[in-house]
Amino acid sequence: MAEDAAPPTQTPAETSGATGAAYQVLARKHRPQTFADLIGQEAMVRTLRNAFETDRIAHAFVLTGVRGVGKTTTARIVAKGLNCIGPDGQGGPTVAPCGVCEPCRAIADSRHVDVLEMDAASRTGVGDVREIIESVRYRAASARYKVYIIDEVHMLSTSAFNALLKTLEEPPEHVKFIFATTEIRKVPVTVLSRCQRFDLRRIEPEVMIAHLSRICGMENAAVAEDALALIARAAEGSVRDALSLLDQAIAHGAGETSADEVRAMLGLADRGRVLDLFEAVMKGDCAAALAELSEQYAAGADPLAVLRDLAEVTHWISIAKVAPDAAEDPTAGPEAQARARDFASRLGLRPLARAWQMLLKAMEEAAGAPNPMMAAEMAIIRLTHVADLPSPEDLVRRLTEQGAAPAPSGGSGGAPAGPTGGAGASAGAAPAPASGTQGSASASGGHGSSPPTGGQGSSPASGGQGSSPASGGQGGAMRATANGGSVASHAPRAQAAPRPTLAAASPDVARREAPPLPEAVAALTTFDAVLELVRDKRDARLLVELEAHVRLISYQPGRIVFEPAHDAPESLASDLAQRLMAWTGSRWMVAVENSGGAQTVRERQDAERDDLHARLKLHPLVAAAIAAFPGAEIMATRAFGAAAEPEETQSAPEWEETPQDEDWDGWEPVDAFDGD
Repeated sequence: MAEDAAPPTQTPAETSGATGAAYQVLARKHRPQTFADLIGQEAMVRTLRNAFETDRIAHAFVLTGVRGVGKTTTARIVAKGLNCIGPDGQGGPTVAPCGVCEPCRAIADSRHVDVLEMDAASRTGVGDVREIIESVRYRAASARYKVYIIDEVHMLSTSAFNALLKTLEEPPEHVKFIFATTEIRKVPVTVLSRCQRFDLRRIEPEVMIAHLSRICGMENAAVAEDALALIARAAEGSVRDALSLLDQAIAHGAGETSADEVRAMLGLADRGRVLDLFEAVMKGDCAAALAELSEQYAAGADPLAVLRDLAEVTHWISIAKVAPDAAEDPTAGPEAQARARDFASRLGLRPLARAWQMLLKAMEEAAGAPNPMMAAEMAIIRLTHVADLPSPEDLVRRLTEQGAAPAPSGGSGGAPAGPTGGAGASAGAAPAPASGTQGSASASGGHGSSPPTGGQGSSPASGGQGSSPASGGQGGAMRATANGGSVASHAPRAQAAPRPTLAAASPDVARREAPPLPEAVAALTTFDAVLELVRDKRDARLLVELEAHVRLISYQPGRIVFEPAHDAPESLASDLAQRLMAWTGSRWMVAVENSGGAQTVRERQDAERDDLHARLKLHPLVAAAIAAFPGAEIMATRAFGAAAEPEETQSAPEWEETPQDEDWDGWEPVDAFDGD
């Protein structure tokens, strides 16, 4: 919004040396004194103006936002508006304090007795809040309202917040509270519910540039427009940061401060040169990219700042690709905007997203590296290496067209080692399945696999050699196989002819490599044998969990794969593996999958029991008994002529519906004595 009450133009001599007063930095000298001077906070100003005009002023406000957007300044303006009496001494609360009356001047100088500012970062205890609680009962000494401004209120202790709640909810009519904080999430919700909340926004770049240009005119300072754009971009929406940088730039420059001087002061690289570096990286020209990085470093650019600028350019172009209007960045010149639009039209989202992820990792490495320049150079090498990798779709299409496995990637597993296995198994070995599937070759950690971090055959993002990237993205979904080749791990498999496995190609080798199972493991030929072992060990809890929650998918001695029931304990697989290892003396692999399991033991027993009862109810005598006793149910079954057996293992008897059934001769469903 427009700034109405701008202070008169003053020369540096008038503000410092000529008067003998100490120099005052721009952030303090040009602090807004009225709501009209605030920039970028139109929503809050409109709300407060309407509240003052309609006399609906709340008793407590909380102002939140990032550093340097005007929280404390707004609190002082509100305090002046509440207590301003006008030049004639007859005014009331107003959104446009006069600035000349005694309350206005005293509040601006932070010396008013009824406007108390407290730094919660240094006064955090309940004792400090108790002083406020005891003083609120007394009316203001000379002002209309007693105003308490608590800065960084989130630093108060929990006890201090609790002690303030009652007073904050029902303060005397002459008391107003204004809180300011940068960490609104740390303020208890019980405090927020008692206040009107205002979120102060970051200042937009174009608004910031106009504000800085206006201050330069008031200070008679010559600063180039593109230099102001660099300052606005470095300030990240903070007016205080921008004014501090402007103060430093004016002192740094001789005559007119240029963009090159500001760039050297900030340790930044030229935006055009950053775009040159970005172009070399995305073309895969490693030599040109390293040369450009070295030149920027020699010119004074910080390697970490260069990586940060590359990440910023990557983000800018990615946003411009999905939203073309985003290329109109006010902090970038017309040439940079045109180049950004050109990159956005030629690059895909996958390489941009991959570059963004790798740059984030590179910034972390450079920040902790002994030599940031070396870390930046390694990051550039990785970025250029993966720039020209094919996409998963292109890779699958090539495999489909060729009808064969891909060529070796050149890693440590590239050369076949013959039928005995080793680094790069035989040429007939099947490719390793994609990461995360059952039986993945990468899980074994053998030579030629694709570990997620550094080492031979690893991804370029981890600094390894011979490689394929371990992360997704265009051209990056690759996994090293046992024979040194590569397959796409995130794309559909090519419809190529099935290749013989190592066991099929060389059964003798597979037989020699498979160690014999221990006797205790080999004896458990079925899952029922495992249940019997658990029953013999008298582990009742584990037995109940196995019978109720295990949907068996596959079983081999030493290897169990199952689907857990919906209410299965999370530790069931690990508990079973530990128990079996303790009982058999050998390690078991117990795997969990989310589908494909059979019925649990309990579900199978319940189904068999229900089937048995259904078949029994079909017998005429049982049907007659149920009809004679309505509501009767079959509770248990017994085999004829034998001791009782568990009904879960008992089969239904084969009934012969003939009058010659000797077992039921003379039996009548109706009691013989009913007629008497």
